[in-house]
Amino acid sequence: MWVLSGTAVVEEREIGGTWKANRVMAGDFFLTPSPRPCELRWQAVDPQPFQVMHLYLGLPLLKRAIKELLKRDAVNAGLREVSGERDDVLSALLEQLRSELSERRRPSALFIQSIAQSVAVHLGRNYTDPNAKREEHRGGLPAFKLRRVTDLLEAGLDEAFRLQPLAHEAGLSEFHFCRAFKKTTGFSLSQYFIRLRMEKARRLLRETTKTVIEVGLDVGYSSPSHFAQVFRREVGATPTEYRGRD
Repeated sequence: MWVLSGTAVVEEREIGGTWKANRVMAGDFFLTPSPRPCELRWQAVDPQPFQVMHLYLGLPLLKRAIKELLKRDAVNAGLREVSGERDDVLSALLEQLRSELSERRRPSALFIQSIAQSVAVHLGRNYTDPNAKREEHRGGLPAFKLRRVTDLLEAGLDEAFRLQPLAHEAGLSEFHFCRAFKKTTGFSLSQYFIRLRMEKARRLLRETTKTVIEVGLDVGYSSPSHFAQVFRREVGATPTEYRGRD
């Protein structure tokens, strides 16, 4: 993740872990090679919009780059975590990629591929941890499928939970999808869905003047008492108490 503009306090964590905060500005970047899904949240600290660009590099490309650089099999080699650092060479490459994708009427696939290869080599040359032990989540969901599923979940937080469309998006039976999702995230689908609802509810309580009833409706609870009960169980305070915190 590369910061395009603005300044913000960015917090990140693996799902269920502890939030870690960094103050970042345009040109800083985050490198997240972990196979486990992670969460990010941020709060802008100046008037300029906080905008970021996400770049996803496939494992085969990274493996080829690391193997070429290390002159040996890259099975046990990985990249180290980076949170809010600056790299002028990487910024120049990413700016070329941004420009090609956003300013060209017909972006060149060959040019984009060459930039991706250059980024992979640069990361392998400067951010490799030869002693890193990569975790394999056999039987879990690939990252791109997990992203599609979580996007669907987030788009339907105000609706009743439905399993079938999610399993269809992942290309699995409902039974195997539920198992794969929990193996990947550590949470059942219903637990994860409630976590997303409560995260949105917290954001609405912090950032809007909507009533507690309106917030509950926005995250799928027609009963204010049920919403308050779930919120208190998950957050440790009632919606009214949470909003009243400094």
